[in-house]
Amino acid sequence: MALSGPSAEEARTRLEAAIDRGALVTVFGRCSVEYDGRASSSLESGDRHLMLKPDGTVLVHTAEGQKPVNWQPPGCTHEVRGDDGHVEIRSLRSNPDEELLVRFERIDHLATFDAGESAELSVSGTEADLKRRILEEPELIEPGFRPLATERETPAGAVDVYGEDADGAVVVLELKRRRVGPDAVGQLDRYVGALERDLHADVEIRGVLVAPSVTDRARRLLATKGLEFVSLAPAPET
Repeated sequence: MALSGPSAEEARTRLEAAIDRGALVTVFGRCSVEYDGRASSSLESGDRHLMLKPDGTVLVHTAEGQKPVNWQPPGCTHEVRGDDGHVEIRSLRSNPDEELLVRFERIDHLATFDAGESAELSVSGTEADLKRRILEEPELIEPGFRPLATERETPAGAVDVYGEDADGAVVVLELKRRRVGPDAVGQLDRYVGALERDLHADVEIRGVLVAPSVTDRARRLLATKGLEFVSLAPAPET
């Protein structure tokens, strides 16, 4: 999917969606680049090509040479921001701490590609179908799982499925019908945090993201936050 000469708002919306689902992103336009980490560097405004790969790699190229003028290795996370008609893409790495900030004052072309695992994009069914499947067969989540409520309200929103595991711990399920990225992990984490504040301190609360698949960045974030993932589609494959 490509956009020629998008507005800043169009570009931000497309970029956020692409990064969330783990797509390959390329952007060409006029931008400045700031790096801060093991050293610091700045590039004045100029026409450059930016590539964001699904594994977190970042490459910034000019019209000359084969090597990028700035780059970050796999494992970075990306944030999209902007104001006054500008679009900022901030790439962060935690070990070591590094930040690459690319600020576009003009975008001539933006393209996103869902590279690899294309079969997962054809998942059919709805989240309601997925919920129904779990309620009918709770052991699809894990042996001993017992659903107690659906759409249980919390200060952070409604939990899709609320239940208990075989040991009596609270289990919160966040259901998604398609491959998901870090946003879904953040949503689940907010639900778990809200319940931790509402329930007794000695109650164990487990958060489980249920979807056909997750991006690599989402999987790493799940591990960082102590959350879990169960691969399950709305309906069995035929």
